[in-house]
Amino acid sequence: MQLIYDTLTGNTRRFAHKVADLTGLEAVALKEASPQEPYLLLTYTFGSGAVPDTTRAFLQDHAPLMRGVVSSGSFHWGENFGRAGEVIAGAYGVPFVMRVNKSGNLSDAQAVAEWVRAQ
Repeated sequence: MQLIYDTLTGNTRRFAHKVADLTGLEAVALKEASPQEPYLLLTYTFGSGAVPDTTRAFLQDHAPLMRGVVSSGSFHWGENFGRAGEVIAGAYGVPFVMRVNKSGNLSDAQAVAEWVRAQ
């Protein structure tokens, strides 16, 4: 399994690399990814809960190999915090693994790593 991430501010990239360090999996930027194997998508939430256009475009071509989604955001968005993950999970029928505040913490990374290992 690969970790494929989309990032705007670097938060999702930092979190993907935390998970990669714990799992030994490769973390690949979405703009450079061309998945040939199952992957976990890590993306950010844009504005007040939207899926980033770059993530949407990527999923048009690569959704079949996605096995789950993690979304980052900021607690200050309230109900819309990390909402992109919910939207993607619902649209593509994959598990919404976790939402993380900004670049997450070690506990968040460990929880995602455990989910990955269980796959």
